[in-house]
Amino acid sequence: MDSSTPFPRNSFRQIVIAAHPQVPEAFAEAQRIAEFLHRHGIEAFADYLYSEELRRRVQEKQADLLIALGGDGTMLRAGHLCAHVGVPILGINMGHFGFLIEVERRDWENALRRLLLGEAWIEERMMLEAHLCRGDDVLHRWDVVNEVVVSRGRLMRPIQVTAHVDDLLLARYVADGLIAATPTGSTAYALAAGGPILPPELRNILLVPVAPHLSVDRAVVLSEGSEVVLTVRVQHEAVVSVDGHEPVELQTDDRIHVRANKSSLKFVRFQERGYFYRNLTTYMNWNPTVEKESRVRG
Repeated sequence: MDSSTPFPRNSFRQIVIAAHPQVPEAFAEAQRIAEFLHRHGIEAFADYLYSEELRRRVQEKQADLLIALGGDGTMLRAGHLCAHVGVPILGINMGHFGFLIEVERRDWENALRRLLLGEAWIEERMMLEAHLCRGDDVLHRWDVVNEVVVSRGRLMRPIQVTAHVDDLLLARYVADGLIAATPTGSTAYALAAGGPILPPELRNILLVPVAPHLSVDRAVVLSEGSEVVLTVRVQHEAVVSVDGHEPVELQTDDRIHVRANKSSLKFVRFQERGYFYRNLTTYMNWNPTVEKESRVRG
């Protein structure tokens, strides 16, 4: 499946640059990028990711591109802001790990020159939408970049989650939690829980149990277009969390409906279409703890 679109030259007239407020030096770098773009005749606005003015410009489609300065967490937050209005995102790495990031900090000027020459393409990635239902009421709705996680709360006791796929029973889980992830999320929490890595162009939902207790212990990749409903049965605290956001407490028989989102993430890429596989080994062998210890010993 081809999920990429070429970028024509001179596609950008308005660009916003979003700096994560907790990333050192990100705002100063954002200002330098804005100055660079101004010199090349592009209207550019730099501010912190959560600023009302920056978010207003994106939501009112006064931006052809958002440049996100930070790490993968910044990219997730930018995705939530940009996806539903179709604004593509270019990530510049100011953090320690950037599975979603395209450009390293030292290379942004060369990357932007290539961008303005049309030497880039847009990669589209699947998102999910999730609804929390209690009886006949929909209590919450979320757009999901990485994953929906149903899990136990503070008590060290497993929860029971029943998964139905397209109205058919798939499995009953007794586990610390159950993850419903996008292909993008397959390299996040789902990977840490033992799930497979899915190529970013797929449009499948991945189900991964967390610490299963005498129940199904394998990840399942659902067919494209499937909808999954997760029903919770607990006698103690259970929660649902989306993309690491603040958890919402669940009650017995609450249902979380998960399906493909009509909106897609759009990332600007410069690397060839097979970049994901080429970079995979590098990322998988990179361990920040080991790297830090090696520097100390050296």
